[in-house]
Amino acid sequence: MARYLVSVLHPIDYDPALAEDEAMARDIDVLNEEMIAAGVRLFVGGLQPPRTAKSLRTQRNGAVLVTDGPYLESKELIGGFWVLEATDMEEALGWGRKAAVACRVPIEVRPFF
Repeated sequence: MARYLVSVLHPIDYDPALAEDEAMARDIDVLNEEMIAAGVRLFVGGLQPPRTAKSLRTQRNGAVLVTDGPYLESKELIGGFWVLEATDMEEALGWGRKAAVACRVPIEVRPFF
């Protein structure tokens, strides 16, 4: 069995208070229960907003610079994710499709090495 990262992509200005409702929460809960029952879900996590991030960069002198905010400037950032164990990419994509419907945002599915 291979492992896959199923990432939930939010626009940079995503506001859960405006975008998420009880129906979405129920749909995500149902998806989580389905993943558990199928034995594919290894880990799940939601992330705080990008403004809470810290980025670390090694400097030429070997020091590590810590700055506020995400490392990359992007239109979308990871808002949450699942780590799944699936037989192949097709199975992982099936779960990704369900995640896209439940979360109502784009989803990325990527295999681990």
